[in-house]
Amino acid sequence: MSYHRVLLKLSGEALMGEKGYGIDPKIVADIAQEISEVVKSGVQLVIVVGGGNIFRGVKAAAGGMDRATADYIGMIATVMNAMTLQDALERIGIPTRVQTAIAMQEVAEPYIRRRAIRHLEKGRVVIFGAGSGNPFFTTDTTAALRAAEVDAEVILKATKVDGIYDCDPKENPNAHRYESLNYAHVITNDLRVMDQTAIALCKENNIPLVIFDLSVRGNIIRAAKGEPVGTIVGGFCEVK
Repeated sequence: MSYHRVLLKLSGEALMGEKGYGIDPKIVADIAQEISEVVKSGVQLVIVVGGGNIFRGVKAAAGGMDRATADYIGMIATVMNAMTLQDALERIGIPTRVQTAIAMQEVAEPYIRRRAIRHLEKGRVVIFGAGSGNPFFTTDTTAALRAAEVDAEVILKATKVDGIYDCDPKENPNAHRYESLNYAHVITNDLRVMDQTAIALCKENNIPLVIFDLSVRGNIIRAAKGEPVGTIVGGFCEVK
């Protein structure tokens, strides 16, 4: 079963590859190539990208910076990533629009829900930058919010691990990877797959969430096609 409209959540760290900071052009090009396969299969795709490869608001706030200021700087970092990904996609022929929650009319469109949906209907990829436009909210929460707004059927969260575990697999070689989970189990056990606000939004709007390893070539298209990849979280799912 292939989804019709999906939201892909990319962390900023995903764009820097093995670098300790910034953007690795080869990694971005590889991600763009995989995204192009999704689009060419007929799936409508929206993307929310983080900014942790450039600036992390929570970390800066812990160092003494005003939290709201730090979060706004982080939002600007996400726009830089969105524009970088847009360039990589358009260089391989995938029409793309960047919409930002903070007005930056010289480089991107403002976020307008109906316009975003129209772009999707015309076969364009839409990348949402600047988070939700509000401090104190993560890009995970933005992903859940935008998915609900544009009627995405699923959120695909590309990470550095191959799913959700009951404990850290780096520390415990016997850690159990879940095939599926329900929202209640994630919230009750405080599994750090997304922040609690994001999970609550997904639960309230019944949007399933798929967590998978971005580094495995082809995982994005497999997840978009509904194939079993990583861990799926949903109200209908059993814990296993």
